[in-house]
Amino acid sequence: MRVLLVEDEPEMAAVLAAALAVRDFVVDRAASLTEAEAAARCAEYRVIIVDRRLPDGDGLTLVRALRRSGVGVPMIVLTARGDVGDRVTGLEAGADDYLAKPFAFEELLARLRAVLRRPPEARPDFARLGRLEFDLGHREALVDGCPLPLRRRELAILEALIQRRERAVLRETLESAVYGLDDEIQSNSLDAHMSRLRRKLAEADAGVEIRSIRGVGYLLRAAR
Repeated sequence: MRVLLVEDEPEMAAVLAAALAVRDFVVDRAASLTEAEAAARCAEYRVIIVDRRLPDGDGLTLVRALRRSGVGVPMIVLTARGDVGDRVTGLEAGADDYLAKPFAFEELLARLRAVLRRPPEARPDFARLGRLEFDLGHREALVDGCPLPLRRRELAILEALIQRRERAVLRETLESAVYGLDDEIQSNSLDAHMSRLRRKLAEADAGVEIRSIRGVGYLLRAAR
């Protein structure tokens, strides 16, 4: 699940990014409105967390701009200004939630989960193929109802593949789902994750297979 964190305070950004990564979020960081707008154009996010006070303007400028352009991704605004008037301004600008600093990370996480439970467009709760089932809400893979233990990046790959099941998925799309913009990607790292995922699906007899499409990417299909 990819998150854009727009925060210019290095220590705050590092702490939040690390805490979110531990909870299986892929985090891209931006320190200004300019960086955030560029990131929002080149990647697809499930949620955006944006501080109001940024070096090149008010974070609500980003919220309003994305809403005007039709972006429906949930957005949480962080601010040191937490009076009623400021909260109303933030919500009317298009934010889904508004959290005043200082705050406990567990509260941010709870609010993050809450906005993700009410996505801007209806999505199915489960994706199924063969004997494999993927709980999109809780991000859990199951085979015949039993949890399939996967590492964080294996889970992200499987989520991207099963949402596009029986269709080719570009290698770049999978890398975007698994890695943040700041991550260093080794040439064979995706292939290594894919190899382990294939082995685990085969060992669980999930009834699916991941096919390599030379020069394109991968395809998840029912086993034949």
